Amino acid sequence: MSIVAGCDVGSLTSKAVIMKNTRIVGSAIIKSKVKPQESAEKAMGDALSSAGLRLEDLQYCVGTGYGRKKISFVDEAISEISCHGKGANWLIPAVRTAVDIGGQDCKAIKLDGRGKVEKFIANDKCASGTGRFLEVMAGVLGIDLTELGACSSKGRSPVTFASTCTVWAQADAIKLLNSGTPFEEIGAGINTAMASRVAILVNSIGIEPEICMTGGVAKNAGVKDALEKIIGHRIKTARKADPQLAGAIGAALFASENMNGRDS
Repeated sequence: MSIVAGCDVGSLTSKAVIMKNTRIVGSAIIKSKVKPQESAEKAMGDALSSAGLRLEDLQYCVGTGYGRKKISFVDEAISEISCHGKGANWLIPAVRTAVDIGGQDCKAIKLDGRGKVEKFIANDKCASGTGRFLEVMAGVLGIDLTELGACSSKGRSPVTFASTCTVWAQADAIKLLNSGTPFEEIGAGINTAMASRVAILVNSIGIEPEICMTGGVAKNAGVKDALEKIIGHRIKTARKADPQLAGAIGAALFASENMNGRDS
């Protein structure tokens, strides 16, 4: 029985997944620390605890995410593009277009039937269209990031932001709050602004159903619903596991494949 792991160190959160024969037996999602190595150790430690295992029990481990080259205990590092593609395929085998919204970038990935990346496009030049944008805007509204998604169903008249730039949108949100605009309507507008930015990437790569979202923003129903309306396609919901774990899942799957290749 193979016991492998994937560790995804991101800018906002770090994730780890433990798999036995491609079945998840342990996982963890934590807020990233200043040093990638510390984030990796904490996430992996929590995942191992949930699986009732020790680091020594792992037969192979793959690291991914922006901090992947700083993780001392992995056997190899693989790009987050490849890992999110493979993870999305495991979550929803029929998926052909994966939209991953991370803390500091957003990626639209076109996949083949095995989860191999055929084409991708990324936005890492601006905070808009990333998890950081939502984090900043939730802070302006004085609500938890997890509450932001619900604003889209509660806001009766969502506001329209003139700019998706994080700096300008933040200033506009403060003005709207000071003028007495309900935070639910501002929040709904934030979700739509986010979706509009992401839709540019998705349309640029060429949409091919089925479509899914990975990353923490996949759990924001407001962004998901707005993106569906803008691109005119239904977005599949991952139910097999938390979509925020997609990168770590893909890394663990690569670990299983590469361990078998090493042993053969």
